[in-house]
Amino acid sequence: MAARNYGQYCGVVTALELVGERWALLIVRDLLVGPRRYSDLKNGLPRIPTNILSTRLKELQEAGVIHRIPLARCGLVYDLTEFGRGLEDVVLALGRWGFHAMGDPAPDDIITNDSMTMAFRTAFQADVAAAYPPTAYQVHIGDVALGLRTVAGTLQIAPVPGSSGVPLPATVNPFSHGIDLTFAAGPGIRSLIAGELSPAAAISNGTVRVLGGDAALLDRFAATFSLRLGAQHAPAA
Repeated sequence: MAARNYGQYCGVVTALELVGERWALLIVRDLLVGPRRYSDLKNGLPRIPTNILSTRLKELQEAGVIHRIPLARCGLVYDLTEFGRGLEDVVLALGRWGFHAMGDPAPDDIITNDSMTMAFRTAFQADVAAAYPPTAYQVHIGDVALGLRTVAGTLQIAPVPGSSGVPLPATVNPFSHGIDLTFAAGPGIRSLIAGELSPAAAISNGTVRVLGGDAALLDRFAATFSLRLGAQHAPAA
């Protein structure tokens, strides 16, 4: 357990004592995407000092949040325990809450495959996606390239083969059925997901560049991946 102790009998307090130290929840965030080697975690969190990463991993293991397991072709990796996986809803809820206070990115802010994977999982509207046919997107944001496939209200995400920062072989292949829409976007994609910018405006002002497929499907993407303030919206009939 981390050294921090608040001295109160409360579930929130216990949670903070287990995962409230700096960087701890970001390690959990990346492990929610999949098992990671030490080097993968360091590459995904390039600003974390190595001694802090080692300390956090030790604390999270002692707390029963993570453990080390063997993985074919990768050796020993860090993975979440069943107890640790209980943090998924917490991390996604924190992401939704923090999204509305993010503002514009700083020039040196870092985007990774894992951070964007969790961002899309945070924004995913399962009920909306369920009303649409299966759809596969390929999204490029800086050096990050992800495939996203929605099927019957579920979401599959995997790095595009050959894109930077792909740490482990993908276990899900959203590309096996073809890609319906490929587009590139800058950090301004936040405005599209927030509903501050319409898909048509995002294309016309250069926030989104359609690279292939049906550009009209950007409307479906914006409905399916949405973090508008207020009620979730349904797709047009």
